[in-house]
Order: sequence, then structure tokens, then C-alpha cells
Amino acid sequence: MTETPRPIYRRVLLKLSGEALMGDHSYGIEPKLMEEFAEEIAHVHRLGVEMALVIGGGNIFRGVSAASQGMDRATADYVGMLATVMNALALQQALEKRGVATRVQSAIDMKEVAEPFIRRRAIRHLEKGRIVIFAAGTGLPFFTTDTAAALRAVEIGAAVLLKATKVDGVYDADPVKVPGARKYDRVTFDEVLQKDLKVMDATAISMARDNNLPVIVFNLRKSGNILKVVTGEPVGTLVQGGSNAQRSL
Repeated sequence: MTETPRPIYRRVLLKLSGEALMGDHSYGIEPKLMEEFAEEIAHVHRLGVEMALVIGGGNIFRGVSAASQGMDRATADYVGMLATVMNALALQQALEKRGVATRVQSAIDMKEVAEPFIRRRAIRHLEKGRIVIFAAGTGLPFFTTDTAAALRAVEIGAAVLLKATKVDGVYDADPVKVPGARKYDRVTFDEVLQKDLKVMDATAISMARDNNLPVIVFNLRKSGNILKVVTGEPVGTLVQGGSNAQRSL
């Protein structure tokens, strides 16, 4: 009988891109994918990992794109925050169908559907074995959900920020557009900023660097990757503070 690997992290924050929920569609949520993600998240949670989630809204609305087409940027960002709440509620439902107690905390007050974000309450939920989904970004325009993920990870004392995307790590160029683009196994925060590598926005990377928060970028669409990451398998790209930095437990 194969022994289930043991997690190396006690508490993690998982950042899911909204686009990952679209599947092969151009808009909205692919129910089958949502169920698959929820099943994998629930499995990792049952191993004893305290899990918090931040989910983007790009599958429904992207503030930056709308702003580039003439919408006021602040208004566009607020609409994007509401899109993240929609995704958070959908993911909460999928997780609770699997018997996982889940709380949604919103940075924008909407008490009928979500708790307000309160740091100590979020930590208490995690300690009680609940998954916490942070919605509505930071609650402020001009900040991305990547920045929100870095901020919440630091606030709750997460050991690592897991950025789940549609690609399998960090490359020196867009692997879709540039044949032969090189994938990094490990890279420092300073290299990401200096080389303008497309990992997260500069604010999020700077916050992670300043708080010694390692970031692992990996492909969400490959089944089992979340489990592999939390059990220490070398999946994706590790972004860390320096050449000798180690992943915190």
C-alpha cells in the first residue's frame, strides 16, 4: 500500500487565477473544472494543511482591460472585485459539497453573502480547520489580486504563497510566443524585478520579498500538482529571497 506523502507546510495561501476556471471557454466558469479543483483542494486540506485561497476575477471581468477601453480605472477595478466574489462563492459551494467547512471573507462589505475581512477571525477559522477564501482583492482599486494574495499571505502568517496558473512555471520569455523559452526552477525576487519576469506584479513581488514569503508558481491544470507542491516535490518554479534561501515550513 502506497503511503500518502506528508505535507511540509502547515499553512499556505493558494492564489487561483480566474482564467483557470474558464477551461476552453472565453468567459465564465467551467463547472467540471471547478469540481476538479475543489476535489484536489479538499484532498490537500484533509492532510492537515491550513489553507486560505485568493481567487481572481478575470474569467468574468478584468478591470485593466476595461480601463484600456475607456472605462474609469477605479470603477473597472471595483467591478473586477465583484467578479472575484462571484468566483469565491462558487468555489465555496463546490468545497462544501465535499464536506469542507469554508468561509468567504470579502474586503468589500457585503454581509448578506460573506464575512468582512478580519485578520484575527481569518486565522481562527484556519486554526479550526476551515478553508478561508479571501474575496474582493484588497478592497481598493489599482491593486491586483496577486497583490491581495501576497498581502493576505503575510497577514495570516502563511509559510508559502502558491500561485496556480495556466503555465508550469516562470520563463525568461512567453513560452507560447517564443519557442525555446527557458524555464526557471528557482529564481530570486530581485531577478524577477530586474528582468521583468511575468510572475506577479511588482507590488506583490516586493511585498513577498520584504516579508521573506516564498512563492511557488505552477500549473493548476495538471492534476495532482497542488498535492505535489505542498508535499515538497519540485513542481513549477520557486521564487525566493536569495541564492541560499530555503522554503519555510
